[in-house]
Amino acid sequence: MDLQHNILGLKTSATLAINELSQKLIKEGKEVFKFGLGQSPFPVPDIIVKELQKNAHQKDYLNVSGLIELREEVANYHSNKNQYKYNAESVIIGPGSKELIFQTQLVLNCDLLLPSPSWVSYEPQAQIINKKVHWIKATAETNWHLDPEELDKTCANLNSVNKLLILNSPNNPSGTTHGNLKELANVAKKHNIIIIADEIYAELDFTGEYKSITHHYPEKTIVSNGLSKWCGAGGWRIGTLVFPDELSYIRDSVRTVASETFTAVSAPIQYAAIKAYSEDHSEYLENSRLILKMIGDYIYKELSSVGVICQKPQGGFYMICDFSNVVNKTHEINNDKTLCQKILNDIGFAMLPGSDFGMEEDKLLSRIAFVDFDGSKALKMISKEKLSSDNFLDLTCPKIAKGISLLKDWIISK
Repeated sequence: MDLQHNILGLKTSATLAINELSQKLIKEGKEVFKFGLGQSPFPVPDIIVKELQKNAHQKDYLNVSGLIELREEVANYHSNKNQYKYNAESVIIGPGSKELIFQTQLVLNCDLLLPSPSWVSYEPQAQIINKKVHWIKATAETNWHLDPEELDKTCANLNSVNKLLILNSPNNPSGTTHGNLKELANVAKKHNIIIIADEIYAELDFTGEYKSITHHYPEKTIVSNGLSKWCGAGGWRIGTLVFPDELSYIRDSVRTVASETFTAVSAPIQYAAIKAYSEDHSEYLENSRLILKMIGDYIYKELSSVGVICQKPQGGFYMICDFSNVVNKTHEINNDKTLCQKILNDIGFAMLPGSDFGMEEDKLLSRIAFVDFDGSKALKMISKEKLSSDNFLDLTCPKIAKGISLLKDWIISK
């Protein structure tokens, strides 16, 4: 199968497609509750915005790996968080972690191991470059995360194959965190697996702890991160890869590909990003986590009350919802895609089917992203006064409250 055929067989990324559809319906005058795209609702911290304004005049091409001052700050940050000594040479700055993960897949001669469920873009990226993908099923019983025994079994059947595993925690789509990183690390060591630790949501773990498999297996783990989720800067398109010394050959290959593709990330954004890694943003992060936890707990309570099966979110802004106990299959609703389409048509509630994340289509599973609220207003209110969760949600998250209420009513009517 050639490259062109692979690309022609793909569709627009599901998360971007649902956002574009939602915007289209809104322009047509329909009320839409946007639980599809996982975009941070919070503003970029003001100190970083001001630094971008200050550096708007920066116009030169920068080093392919990134601005040296920024890479030094990123290395210091990850040395602290990931408990491994990195330096500026360990770091590559790219136009979003999505592009950097793709380029890492591109340069590696290996099969891809993915937990089911996983973020929507990992598999299509592998398909574009004709990389074989092995899904490893996770379940609600394992908190939607990879079971070390299942990973071990899969790898035992792939002894002659180089293996790349992508781990994401807090997880998109489940909003849950890994509780077995040490055990997973032991299996990875046994089978010589290279890991991409996608830690884009790590600062949004509701406990405030930075949990990483690098604490147990740094030597073969590439850390992917960026400013899109914890810093609200998704549209700025800046991401980072951090490599251990043992994987410097992969770093060099990614750097070579970068030099022939994106060249370098926008100079003003790189200068501004220094403030993201060098300043103290603890209050911003603590308040962001508190708000997201409050909303996640509310949605979990409300949907559970009408029979939807879900795990309480532990970080980020996602949740997997199982409608199998509350919706009977009919000719109109016979899988997760038709379920999501029916709900969107009936009440304007936009969410994504579980099959977009590698789950079984015949299961009535969906992923919701609870970000349809004014993050600036929420941060201002949470920092000024202590509010009850219900009062806070009514004042700052009316679209979320109304959307969940309509979804509950829709479920009860079934």
